[in-house]
Amino acid sequence: MSDWKDRLNVVYSTNPDFKYETENEEEQDTLPKEKQQLRISLDKRNRKGKAVTLITGFIGSGEDLEALGKFLKVKCGVGGSAKDGEIIIQGDFRKKILELLQKEGYAKSRTI
Repeated sequence: MSDWKDRLNVVYSTNPDFKYETENEEEQDTLPKEKQQLRISLDKRNRKGKAVTLITGFIGSGEDLEALGKFLKVKCGVGGSAKDGEIIIQGDFRKKILELLQKEGYAKSRTI
């Protein structure tokens, strides 16, 4: 039996083939490092003039994205976040991040 919270918006259905719609999004499998096409760019929009390094194009699970984000934050010694397929690193670390990603095996990384 499914969890009752999944059925909160449905009271009753007379359709014998009715299936409750749940919002179970399947996470994508993480592509191997050498197939990831990461883009590294500098972003200043909507950040009160502060520059951040933005890494986009990651295809994979949220856990793997978080792990890569944590690795980059530790290596750069700064804060940031990793969500919705992109990693934000505080400051301009484009060259350093490109070198780090290439050392880790992300061959198709490029700076914009």
